[in-house]
Amino acid sequence: MSETQTIDEPTQTSQTVYLKDYQPPAYLIDEIDLRFDLHDEFTRVSSLMRIRHQRLSKDTKRELVLNGEELTLESIKLDGKLLQKDQYRLTNSLLIVHHVPDNFELEIVVTIYPEKNTALSGLYRPNQTYCTQCEAEGFRRITYFMDHPDVLSRFTTVISADQTRYPTLLSNGNLIDKGTLENGRHWVKWEDPFKKPSYLFALVAGAFDLLTSQFITQSGREITLSIYVETGYGNQADHAMYCVKEAMRWDEVAYGREYDLDIYMIVAIGDFNMGAMENKGLNIFNTKYILAKPETATDNDYIHILSVIGHEYFHNWSGNRVTCRDWFQLSLKEGLTIFRDQSFTEDVLSRAVMRIMDVTALRETQFPEDAGPLAHPVRPDSYIEINNFYTATVYNKGAEVLRMMQTILGKPLFRKGMDLYFASYDGEAVTIEDFVKTMEDVSGLDLTQFRRWYDQAGTPVVTVKTAYDATNKNYQLTLSQSCPPTPGQPSKLPMYIPIKMGLLSEKGEPILLTFGAEAPEEEKVLHLTEATQTFTFSKVPTKPIPSLLRNFSAPIKLHYEYTDSELALLFEKDTDTFNRWEAGQKYTLKVILALMKDYYNKKPLVLPDHLIEMYRYLLTHEMQDKYLSSEMLVLPSAKYIGEQLPVIEVEAIHAVREFILSEIATQLEALFVEHYEKNHEKNTPYAFNIEAIGKRQLKNRCLAYLMRLPSHVEKGVKQFYDALHHNMTDTQAALVSLNQVDSSARTKAFEDFYATWQHDALVVDKWLAIQAASPLPSTLQHVKQLMTHPAFDIKNPNKVYALIGSFGQNMLNFNAKDGAGYVFLRETIARLDPLNPQIAARMLKPLTTWKRYDIERQALMQKQLELLLQDKKISTDLYELVTKSLQV
Repeated sequence: MSETQTIDEPTQTSQTVYLKDYQPPAYLIDEIDLRFDLHDEFTRVSSLMRIRHQRLSKDTKRELVLNGEELTLESIKLDGKLLQKDQYRLTNSLLIVHHVPDNFELEIVVTIYPEKNTALSGLYRPNQTYCTQCEAEGFRRITYFMDHPDVLSRFTTVISADQTRYPTLLSNGNLIDKGTLENGRHWVKWEDPFKKPSYLFALVAGAFDLLTSQFITQSGREITLSIYVETGYGNQADHAMYCVKEAMRWDEVAYGREYDLDIYMIVAIGDFNMGAMENKGLNIFNTKYILAKPETATDNDYIHILSVIGHEYFHNWSGNRVTCRDWFQLSLKEGLTIFRDQSFTEDVLSRAVMRIMDVTALRETQFPEDAGPLAHPVRPDSYIEINNFYTATVYNKGAEVLRMMQTILGKPLFRKGMDLYFASYDGEAVTIEDFVKTMEDVSGLDLTQFRRWYDQAGTPVVTVKTAYDATNKNYQLTLSQSCPPTPGQPSKLPMYIPIKMGLLSEKGEPILLTFGAEAPEEEKVLHLTEATQTFTFSKVPTKPIPSLLRNFSAPIKLHYEYTDSELALLFEKDTDTFNRWEAGQKYTLKVILALMKDYYNKKPLVLPDHLIEMYRYLLTHEMQDKYLSSEMLVLPSAKYIGEQLPVIEVEAIHAVREFILSEIATQLEALFVEHYEKNHEKNTPYAFNIEAIGKRQLKNRCLAYLMRLPSHVEKGVKQFYDALHHNMTDTQAALVSLNQVDSSARTKAFEDFYATWQHDALVVDKWLAIQAASPLPSTLQHVKQLMTHPAFDIKNPNKVYALIGSFGQNMLNFNAKDGAGYVFLRETIARLDPLNPQIAARMLKPLTTWKRYDIERQALMQKQLELLLQDKKISTDLYELVTKSLQV
């Protein structure tokens, strides 16, 4: 029989899933044997499941409920007997089998159509390559199954396909058999020895270049490493292989985690919604996080590849071997693994710069999320579409919560807790409570209050007041915390906030901290647990300057009224490298906000000498970490500035930032030239190490300032053409600076860039993204033209991210007063939604912050959101975000 799904249940837009409603599954699927017969027009999927009842409750119905979407059911057998229509029921998302026994086998055959699957969820076939993406709920688009993370099964997978067109057939685990068939077809059989939830299932079929190597574990086992990339790109996988080995070695040392299979595989796919996916033993990556060579990839690309490969590899334990009970626990694997990959990149590269990058990303993505209509806790309590909760809050804030826990316990106890966690829950699907309880067990601490970080949304604000008693040499810090209302949470309880701090003398020398009967130390963690708390230090010889929230020890906004001279001293002398950078950002932000007032009052803009001297000091006192020097020369971003204002003032932010950048360039021109020439190494082979990266980043930062001066534009043009064929870091740096000014040199550079690299998809993505980020007034019209360019494909997520995503982040042009940018984005999202709802929802984010702008812009943005809702076929992904954004 062949039967398509019938629709006899409510529309998806009305379904909300709540954490409080979680129930363990009545049945478990211990084993599943899968068979995929891949054909051009269709794929037939056969599954044989061995199922048993859990006996957790009195289940009188004895119904087995399986998830399934966009499947054509061919047949269903229970213990070998074909079921009739009255023995099961189909809805648009479920297969319900009536009157099943305690233990039985269920055999299901379905037909699916990967070629038509533009959503890139489940099994799909872009560019003659079969690929899967099953997280979060994509497996139900492959076959009927209990598609939940708490159902762990042992998978065996047989794949058959045309041998010439699909010579490589991959799935999870170990290859245990293979053979040939008639009509030029062949087959393979994979067996995964570890139970896993269906979201970790993977299948890939196609023709690839293959890079192989070996890794010897700490116990002496040899692991085969295999990286599959698109044909013709095999010479761009060497860096990825280096990163795999670094990640494997680091996890053994830092967490005692050794890889558990005999083979570790990565496949790079050009059409992929995610950055990468940690499927057990077979990680599938977006090509942009695998492919790299100096001619086509920048330093940042190399760093992102290191981070993402580390992230997916670390998931082998924090996510795969120990997984989530339900999707509300998503941060249990993602927040934890982000924290692990951040620690990894800090150890491999510059600890200071990596921390700065992580905090910058948090402030520019997660803080606005916390302050807007889409605010939610690290562990949400409800959702309509789970894909919408792969957010900065779950990932980045979740990572900060783990970092705080490590700060509170100390690294040795935290490591002991991680060891106990992996040992206690290996092979299980668990909750955030299980993780925190493990940390309590090893430390003896009561972390009940700390758990609020998982349940309360919003960014806490901590205000600091100080008092110095010169007679008794006592110094007091009074800390007060609050957290603004968020949707569904009008009032908040005090959080447990660890604040790492130190004190400096007026000369910038560390002052020993004497706190009660504790031994004096240069740095201390203050444990803020009450609404207001006072901490008193004794034996403080002189009025100190506090260095607060060192290394950004908690994801909060900290308010303390520093004087300009105090910030300058911290910028120059603080022993905490993060706080050196932070002091510069705080002072520069003060200058920016003051100049914005002058801008609105139509006063002449004058840059304070103090700011110039701060930058002059940095350029004349060379730091060993040149990468850090480069970061300290960066102004606060337009986005971050906007977040400090009650209303985002688009034109003022842009005008003031441009003025400051030009003034710094003019007044420090000679120093920028000196550092540019000193660090501009010609004909030096590319090297991926902190010294080489530091030189390139500092050189290109200086170039960005210099190219604001007409006399130095040619310097950037020369660098562009000198580097065009062999160093993308230098090429892109020059092109980004040329992108600021409408000139014939800019036009020719973009033409030559495309002519040189038009056949490399990832480089073309850079070409699209840079143009979409231009401040020139013609940018929107140009973006519209690029949408019709052969280089753009709306079905490819990377192209959409590059062009549409970059334009949405272009504060000046996206937010043009006439609202044309908003209309363009809404029209594009409407085109995207039927093709790929996940990507459409991600593109919506710039419109969700509509309440942060002036009244005129608010009205224009609100109208576009309301127009999207008029489409009766709107996806659940988009529906959830639009409706939440419009809630008052």
